[in-house]
Amino acid sequence: MTSVGGTEMVDWKLAVATAVRLVKPGPEVSRDEAREVVAELRRHAKASEEHVRGFTRMVPAAEGGDTPVLVVDRAGWVKANVEGFRAVLGPLLTKMQDRRAGLPGGAMLGAVGGKVTGVELGMLLSFLASRVLGQYETFAPVVGELSGSATGRLLLVAPNIVQIERELEVDPHDFRLWVCLHEETHRTQFTAVPWLRDHIESEIQAFLGETEVDPATLLERIREAVQSLGGGRPPEEGGGGRSIVELVQTPAQREILGRLTAVMSLLEGHADYVMDGVGPRVVPSVVDIREKFQKRRASGAGRLDAALRKLLGLDAKLRQYRDGERFVRAVVDEVGMEGFNRVWTSPNTLPTKVEIAKPADWVARVHGRTDA
Repeated sequence: MTSVGGTEMVDWKLAVATAVRLVKPGPEVSRDEAREVVAELRRHAKASEEHVRGFTRMVPAAEGGDTPVLVVDRAGWVKANVEGFRAVLGPLLTKMQDRRAGLPGGAMLGAVGGKVTGVELGMLLSFLASRVLGQYETFAPVVGELSGSATGRLLLVAPNIVQIERELEVDPHDFRLWVCLHEETHRTQFTAVPWLRDHIESEIQAFLGETEVDPATLLERIREAVQSLGGGRPPEEGGGGRSIVELVQTPAQREILGRLTAVMSLLEGHADYVMDGVGPRVVPSVVDIREKFQKRRASGAGRLDAALRKLLGLDAKLRQYRDGERFVRAVVDEVGMEGFNRVWTSPNTLPTKVEIAKPADWVARVHGRTDA
């Protein structure tokens, strides 16, 4: 990545060090129990492939379509995601560095600003690292022991899964399989639909390309967000109720963000629909798990947690689960699974943000007047 005076816009090593230092290791488990959890998650991840593919009627597009499954701790999740951020944000940060190079004292600003941003990013990652159960990392780069393929890798965060299954007091074996079903659905989406990754990446790069590249302006907006976060104030009192995404976006980005929101709603809702569809056949206590997990998902963990969720845009993600699942269910009820799978034909058959809320509009546009 281009640097100015040996510095970068973000001190990535400092971001990792900060997050790893701040994040708690997770619940106490014995060494034998830890090994058992890891082995079971790997077994469930493998078993989930057949369950998900059979239910969705989606299979990897070609040989080698399978991607790595990695069971990680919280520090491992941080390291993997920092590399993903570097890959996605690279073009934007290069533009900002080029702009900064022409400013008086640009190198000094970079040395200080990169470290400040690194610490702030580390704080955010430490918060998220204790909450993510699993993740299909779409933009996984090839980096050491966490190397992946061009189509991504699946991460399962073992300490978080153990912590939540204990908090909810659910059957641990059922819960682990249930989580794997959700994450395997995301892996299947990307391995069975070859164009999906490139489409999302192009939308993200288009969004970033419209970002104001004046470093002072962007840093001021991020500072406004972090001040709200650091003070523990609810967004309504200190941040205008806006997420970080909203704080740094320009009006020109709203249309792109609308398309991205629709795609993410589809992907998350589809995963929830598959969990509910497969669950009763292979997860005996799925009803109990679903009920308890939904309550936890909706409630958060207190006032500060609610503020952080709003600030980071995680409340929008919760809406995506609900709205997307309703869309998928309505379309499958109307045109069947094969009819729904036409959504994966091309970017033109993806639902719009309006169609996510009005599934009948998508059916009318894609299927016309047929009842297929």
